[in-house]
Amino acid sequence: MYIEQVKQDIENWIVNFVEVPHPALGGFPPCPYARSSRLKNSYDVFIGSDPYFDLKNRARHGMGNKEVVIYAYDPVEWPHDLFAASLDHANQDFLLTANLLTLEDHPADQEIVNGICMNQGTYALALVQSLSDLNIKARLMASKGFYDSWPEDYLTALFQHREDPRK
Repeated sequence: MYIEQVKQDIENWIVNFVEVPHPALGGFPPCPYARSSRLKNSYDVFIGSDPYFDLKNRARHGMGNKEVVIYAYDPVEWPHDLFAASLDHANQDFLLTANLLTLEDHPADQEIVNGICMNQGTYALALVQSLSDLNIKARLMASKGFYDSWPEDYLTALFQHREDPRK
């Protein structure tokens, strides 16, 4: 994996999918804050080596001036079960206490919402954000009806380790 290619692939996914309003999502884009983050250059992409230790270091150093930090991994080297367990342990062991949360995206675990595949599809991704910022933004979007068309089982998994903004 080459960092410039990984960054280009992720930015293409953000621009061509994550930022784009979709009728199956109530006319909202999959992430209503992605465009702003991209335009402000407030996200960063790294090629990770070991998710647990990469995230442990992120918890130590915080987010800096970034809203989102994305670690990309080869999904062949990090099969879904091992990758998901590493991210879950990182959340529980140190990210949550540092007011951070990592969300997982792995090609072997397709996330289908109302018939739309949400995954980037090429890399295993650990997307790190400030937990408090994520909760504030989720509450604002919930008040606008953002989650109204999303399936309940997907939302239950999405809000694990987070405040459910619909309450």
